[in-house]
Amino acid sequence: MGAGKKIGILAVSLILVVGAVIGVVAVVRSSNGNNEHKQQQQPPSTTVKAIESFCAPTDYKDACTQSLSAVAKNETATPKDYIMAALQATLDEVEKALDLAGKTVVNKDADPYNHMAVQDCKDLLDQAVGTLQASYSMVGDTELHTLKDRAHELRSWITSVYTLQSTCKDQIENPEYKTAIENGMVNATQLTHNAINIVAELAEAFKAFNLPFDLKPARRLMGLNSYPSWFGAADRRLLRAQSRGQITPNVVVAKDGSGQFKTIGDAINSYPKKHQGRFIIYVKAGVYEEYINIDPKKTEIMIYGDGPDKTVVTGKRNYGIMKIGTMNTATFSSNAVGFIARSMTFRNTAGPDGHQAVALRINGDRSAVFQCNIEGYQDTLYYHSSRQFYRDCMISGTIDFIFGQGDAVIQNSLIVVRRPKDNQFNTITADGREVKKGSDGLILQNCRIVAEKELDLVKSRIASYFGRPWRPEALTVVMQSDIGDFIRPEGWLPWSTTDPKYFHHKTCFYFEHANRGPGAAVDKRSKEFKNFKVLSPQEAAKYTPGQFLKGQDWLPNTQLPFQLGL
Repeated sequence: MGAGKKIGILAVSLILVVGAVIGVVAVVRSSNGNNEHKQQQQPPSTTVKAIESFCAPTDYKDACTQSLSAVAKNETATPKDYIMAALQATLDEVEKALDLAGKTVVNKDADPYNHMAVQDCKDLLDQAVGTLQASYSMVGDTELHTLKDRAHELRSWITSVYTLQSTCKDQIENPEYKTAIENGMVNATQLTHNAINIVAELAEAFKAFNLPFDLKPARRLMGLNSYPSWFGAADRRLLRAQSRGQITPNVVVAKDGSGQFKTIGDAINSYPKKHQGRFIIYVKAGVYEEYINIDPKKTEIMIYGDGPDKTVVTGKRNYGIMKIGTMNTATFSSNAVGFIARSMTFRNTAGPDGHQAVALRINGDRSAVFQCNIEGYQDTLYYHSSRQFYRDCMISGTIDFIFGQGDAVIQNSLIVVRRPKDNQFNTITADGREVKKGSDGLILQNCRIVAEKELDLVKSRIASYFGRPWRPEALTVVMQSDIGDFIRPEGWLPWSTTDPKYFHHKTCFYFEHANRGPGAAVDKRSKEFKNFKVLSPQEAAKYTPGQFLKGQDWLPNTQLPFQLGL
């Protein structure tokens, strides 16, 4: 990632329809602003406590109070009614933002980058609408007494909605319509921010109704040799069978024509309408030069190859040379729920001059990547949003090469830091968490962090760090990992020490626990990071897959071991 603008502004020729922007940005514009809602009829006194309890953890209290005003008139309303009201209000505002983005037209020929950026914005907001609709249905279909069991999942979904809105704004660079769309999203952004905080503090809200709400796991998590909880029995059998070569794929891809398709793209396009269950794609050995973007509707795809040294998907899209926005540089992208990849390589060959050049981008909940290589330089792996798990992978790069705003755990993997250009430095991670109580963050557990040979030869003059904070509330944990001697003693790098806009080192959360090797000493870690901490075992347990991803239903005796605890 770059601290400043990621793209240049091309010649602009556009028709911008923003007539309703001022009207869209209304009452909930600021927590300290318009008091119009105070003129409305006050809710019954018996519900005042409930409103205060739900809105207490939010940053935009006026917006919160207004969003709950209708349900507050019902003295028999339950906590579920309040949550659904908050979600419905958020959904309404995101739909308004999507409608506004849909009215923004950019001339494709005169300004191809911003034309694509606005289209991306529409697609991202459409995904946000779909996620909010699913969240509303989840709460509506869940019994009140079991709502606590879905709280983490719900918080993750709403956090991803915030990320999608943020990415929408990031994609747009032309100030004229960037500002218009940002203004039209103020209400949506504030209400999403509120919803995250409401769900994060549901236990306190329940107290207003004199109801218990225990967010702790109902039983002790299992420790080793298991798959994550979202893997059903069928998926676990599928992965075990694939590891023994006993799986029957839906389609086979082979460059030599021995499969149904010669390209991965054609195989994905064959995904049947209204398909139910897992759709399995086997990609035979070969180098596939193509760009893949899995549609959100193509859920539960599993794609596997003959091994990362044999099945390779490669591309070279980049910002530095080709002026393509970061999101669209990805060689392989998945936006669908339940994506699984195994035994493949995802590669971007743009090199250091390409700057932002993504190899793999994942934007779908419950995604997992096993035994894969993810290769590039700057911005190699983009854990865009939602829950993601990586195991036994090799990830390589230079600047911010593991970055994003999802809930990501990378376990038992090899992290290879490459040589950048002579005037550059290396930062392994760049987390983008924006809401402190959001579910997102990045965990590296039991990994090996090493320098490639070309970097090792010049490690004294090219600085390498664990990471830098992309956004103010960035959360990154490095624990139980082997650290090479090329990591600077300071450990972490501020995004900027001169521009107050980027003083994220004062607010981010960087933690370490029980690391090993010559680069693991913490006595000289940078004092710039106000919240840096070496975690105790009890504190570190919060960031293990069992708790961070809430994998309480993990099963033993599988082919791929997973450590859920420390």
